[in-house]
Amino acid sequence: MAVRSRIKTLKIDGRDVSGHEDESILDIARENNIYIPTLCQLDGLSIVGACRLCLVEVQGWRKLVPACATYIEEGMEVFTNTERLQNYRRMILELLFSEGNHICAICVSNGNCELQDLAQKLGMDHVRFPNLQPVRTVDMTHERFVVDRNRCVLCARCVRVCDEIEGAHTWDIKGRGVDARVIPDLDIDWGDSPTCTSCGKCVNVCPTGALVVKGQPSGEMIKRQEFLVYLSEIREARNG
Repeated sequence: MAVRSRIKTLKIDGRDVSGHEDESILDIARENNIYIPTLCQLDGLSIVGACRLCLVEVQGWRKLVPACATYIEEGMEVFTNTERLQNYRRMILELLFSEGNHICAICVSNGNCELQDLAQKLGMDHVRFPNLQPVRTVDMTHERFVVDRNRCVLCARCVRVCDEIEGAHTWDIKGRGVDARVIPDLDIDWGDSPTCTSCGKCVNVCPTGALVVKGQPSGEMIKRQEFLVYLSEIREARNG
């Protein structure tokens, strides 16, 4: 029988909380209904800490740390919503908007977009940075789906779900900085991919309008992610 890890006690925003030592700050915060914004994190997928929106302050620590990838420690005192964090998160969102094409009114995911929801929740009402207007492609070669890289935020959810859940590893990320983009296989058209199973998992875990079903009108693309936790639990049970 597996032995559960030890209990740790800590404070989050002045509240006394506790959890197992193999749980993250984000896990404990959610168990206690303390909101920490996330974008790349999704239950059922591995943790990468890519978006940095879940950064928190820990008393005595010099740098901000990602709540999703930082395990709790005994006596830790965590702050999740300081003015410093609010400003930092709004800046991250503004940079994401400035690096792509996120004109919500003409997006099929308008009203069903996690990036849009975060901007509203975190009070981002304008972008202070100039739009970089990078040249990014729209790939409509797949029979059922479309990838619009102008709306991609590089959360890597599609990469992880295709690898960890579907087992195909069709998607990956090529390039660095503003030149980074998601690609099928060795950077070929999606419709020519020999590994894609057309399962649609990548489309449903995408937080924006970057991966969508063909033929969806503006504001009608709804992502369904209920399958993910169920399939990941089956995977974990099989791996023992």
